[in-house]
Parts: sequence; structure tokens; C-alpha cells
Amino acid sequence: MYFANYHTHTTFCDGRDTPEQLVQEAIRLGCPALGFSGHSYTPYEAAWMPKENIRPYQAEIRRLQAVYSGQIRILLGIEQDYYSDEATDAYEYVIGAVHNLRRGGEYRPLDYTRDRLIATVNDWFGGDWYALAEEYYALVGDLYEKTHCRVIAHFDLIEKFNEAGDLFDRTHPRYRAAALAALDRLKDAPVIFEVNTGAIARGYRTTPYPDPFLLQAMQDAGVRLMLNSDCHDRRFLLCGFDQYAHLVPKESFSPDYLLNA
Repeated sequence: MYFANYHTHTTFCDGRDTPEQLVQEAIRLGCPALGFSGHSYTPYEAAWMPKENIRPYQAEIRRLQAVYSGQIRILLGIEQDYYSDEATDAYEYVIGAVHNLRRGGEYRPLDYTRDRLIATVNDWFGGDWYALAEEYYALVGDLYEKTHCRVIAHFDLIEKFNEAGDLFDRTHPRYRAAALAALDRLKDAPVIFEVNTGAIARGYRTTPYPDPFLLQAMQDAGVRLMLNSDCHDRRFLLCGFDQYAHLVPKESFSPDYLLNA
């Protein structure tokens, strides 16, 4: 087994399992490494990591690094939201992500429910899905400058509820132009783009992010890729890895690939 996952959530934020339960599952599966990436604190997301959990989270991952040092390599990371202002210098790596759009002091999630996403496009964009996509991808394109991340998470997260294509047309010129412009802004940054199976594990999709046209564009651009499960439940720690590992280089499962991006 050479698979490893570096996008992992625990009971310190919105995951179901303790870090130690996840470490034990990774060892059972034969993983050589496991990376933790709790959600950064943001004042508008109650389910993410509260401030009082930040230091205990860091301490627990460091404790597990010592306890399991002979069995598995454990990395301490954070999934830094675009709108989070928390410091990241205590972490070995940062995953950058856009989960919300903002109007003044109001934040609207893009990935909570289909109905909430539809409400946002109607309330804020007059029903224009491509205007929403343009705003979303403008933020994605700014992720490296904003978060200094090592990994770009779920590049086309706004596709979460759109696998059937009934919300918007992913072949529409405005949609593709916005997505490809974000990729163009990021392609020369020292980042890795994620193939993310999290929506498969949670029953929202049957295929990973990004959409095939974006994955092909990433491959054509020569950017670095890695496979992550965005794990919130240890039962799905390696969700889809057997099926989708061929999309990324084998060496991308090594911690060195991540840490030396």
C-alpha cells in the first residue's frame, strides 16, 4: 500500500472521528503517511474549528507524531479558508479553499445544501449562475496570494450539486472562461491541485473534483496533482483511491511531494 491522504478532518472541527482513530485506521489500511487539515477558525462557520480548539488540535497531532513515529508519518496541516485571518505558521502545510461568498458582513456557503446555493444565486446574482461562477473563480485564482497554501482544495466546489448539469452548463463559455482564468493565475505558483473524492464519500457525486475538462486543462498546463479524500469519517479515509489513483503521479502520495512543492 502506498496510498496516503492529506486532507483529513476530525472532532476538533466537523469530522466524526478523533485524530487517533484516524491514525489507527490509516495504519490498518497500510498507509505510510497521514496528514491532518482541520478547518481554520472563521467567525461565521460554527461547525469549523473554534478558537479554543486550535492549540489542543496542534498539541494532539504533535503527540500522535511522537507516539506513532515508528509506524506512520503524520503531518500537521490546516485547511485555510479564503476568509480566515488565522496565522498558519504553526503548520507543516496549508490547504487553501473557498467555501463561501461574501456581501458586506454576510457570508453564504457554496457547499452546504443545494437549496442554499440556489437561494444565493437568486438573491445575489439575479439567477445568473455564470456571474456566481465568475465571482467564485476569481477568489480561487487568488488563493495562493491570500493563504500561501501548498494545496488548492476542490477547485470546482460549486459543482458539488451539479453533477447532472441541471443547475448550470459547465460547457458554457462564461463558466469555462472563469475556471480557466483561475487556473491560469495559479499554474505558476508553488501549489498542488487536488483531485478530491469527498463528495463521493458523502453521497453528493459519483465522480471527484475537478470536472474532466478542468483536469485535462491542469494536465495540459503541467501543474502538480494529488489525490485526497477530504475525509470526515474514517470509513472513507481512502474513498475512491483504487479507482482514481491513476489520475495522479504515484509519488504524490509521499509526504515529500507535498512538503517540497
